[in-house]
Amino acid sequence: MKRRTVLSMEQALSMPYATLRFAQLGWRVIRVEATPSGQGLPGDPNRYIGSRIADDDRRSYFVAPNVGKEAIALNLKDARGHQLLQRLIRELDVDVFCCNTVPARYQSLGIDPATLRAVKPELIWAGISAMGPRYPEAPGYDPVIQAMSGYMEVTGDPKGPPMLAGIPIIDLKAGDEVYAGVMQALLERYETGVGKEIHVSMLQAAASWLITVLPLIDYGCQPNEITRAGNEHRKFIPTNVYPTSDGFIFLAIGSDVQWRRFTAIPKFARVGNEVRQTNEGRHVQREAIHADIAQVSRHHLAAEILEDLRAATIPATRIHDIRQVRELEALSDRLTHTTLPDGRKVSMQPMAVDIDGAQGNLAFAPKYGQDTRSVLAEAGLVNDEVQALYSAGVVA
Repeated sequence: MKRRTVLSMEQALSMPYATLRFAQLGWRVIRVEATPSGQGLPGDPNRYIGSRIADDDRRSYFVAPNVGKEAIALNLKDARGHQLLQRLIRELDVDVFCCNTVPARYQSLGIDPATLRAVKPELIWAGISAMGPRYPEAPGYDPVIQAMSGYMEVTGDPKGPPMLAGIPIIDLKAGDEVYAGVMQALLERYETGVGKEIHVSMLQAAASWLITVLPLIDYGCQPNEITRAGNEHRKFIPTNVYPTSDGFIFLAIGSDVQWRRFTAIPKFARVGNEVRQTNEGRHVQREAIHADIAQVSRHHLAAEILEDLRAATIPATRIHDIRQVRELEALSDRLTHTTLPDGRKVSMQPMAVDIDGAQGNLAFAPKYGQDTRSVLAEAGLVNDEVQALYSAGVVA
């Protein structure tokens, strides 16, 4: 795969996650951050979130999405910054420009698709925003979009309040859509020679995942079919968390055949009856089924029950914490890694999919503006020009 160059005006998580996926492929990713404004700490606010890992501007929340990248700081409120950005696109032969600022700022910052693609027609332009260019002022914060898109309404205990997911899934979903969109655009560019623009609406991307609930409205669904279900599956019974004498397990029965195998296990035989032979019948008795299974499971060790379920090919597992997930045999040799400035090795999340030639070890996340000088020199600026830009506050 040809190594591509990505210039990304990014902050927070959604776009940094997208460009991390490019860095994992071995592509060059150059982060563009704002020059100091005198109002708060410079650059991406996520630099300063979490515990101090290497120094003040590379804290724990910032590192993992930004390994393997370079970082420059440009003042895009200045016309000279616009000219410099365009020069970088030309001289560095940039393939993809990305941003995740509000669309209302595109033109004033000189990053709108028309301006940048006029510089290089084959450029692929990709932006993430809360609700796309039709709503240019809306800020895109993952928890707000979780609330707006119904995710919180369908997450949590049915007897409790709406609840956020445990990870920022809409940020990550939006990043994946940029990754997929850029790959499609590269294929189209190979065929046409022309780039394209990609606008990812966090709200629309999130709503695309409502496939198991939103269409039910027109089927005359019951209210409980499109609201919180706790640890249960709304359709397949039984699917739930069950106690054991030494913890909890998660059990999922996905068919009537699996139910018959489940109730053939001697200790669970008493859970079965004639009504429960079909999923439709199990819906009628769902509360009693959950109580009957728990009454059995709480008197046995988790390992004993899981062994019975494995033998019957019933999907089930212990509920792992994050430390245990890292040690899973299926994942432990697929983790990605970086190395702190002091030489310590850090294990990070695996790639989403194994790809031949991908980068499993990535350089540590860059300091604010650490590559500004070298990138400007690569674009053909001599030292006096670079120093003048620093003095004028056009770069940092």
